Amino acid sequence: MDLFSERPLQVSSYIVPVLSLEDAVAFVQRERGANRSVVFTNGVFDLLHVGHTRYLKYARDLGDVLIVAVNSDSSVRRLAKGDDRPVTPEHERAEALAGLSSVGAVIIFDEGTPAAAIERLQPDVLVKGADWEGREIPGRDSVERRGGCVVFAPFQAGYSTTRMLDAIRKS
Repeated sequence: MDLFSERPLQVSSYIVPVLSLEDAVAFVQRERGANRSVVFTNGVFDLLHVGHTRYLKYARDLGDVLIVAVNSDSSVRRLAKGDDRPVTPEHERAEALAGLSSVGAVIIFDEGTPAAAIERLQPDVLVKGADWEGREIPGRDSVERRGGCVVFAPFQAGYSTTRMLDAIRKS
């Protein structure tokens, strides 16, 4: 299945903005047409916690609209996060993120990195966690080539999905 061909999820009377890549490109074009800056980040977001929400709020505050790319289930498994990961299925992770006030739209990507999505969306700001400083940032060249920038969000110590899962397993 081509994950980028998924349609937005219909939930009761509103549409949750989980977009295909093509729809996300159109979304970005509309936002740019309204002179809004686009911020992009990505991650697994398996068990949503306050570290995630603080990170996403920080990212959103760097521009006008935030697009979050969520790793597909198969991409999470390839990241070797553990045999039991992800805990939450991709569309549920995406929908939970889409419900946050800081998030403008969500896409799901299946590749090892979001570089192809970044190339297509051409965000003004690419946000990564501080733990990525000094590492190769997928999509950095694409963003900087058009005059955008990469920003490292402060690390939220004490919050992690792995830590939450370990605590659950111990109880």
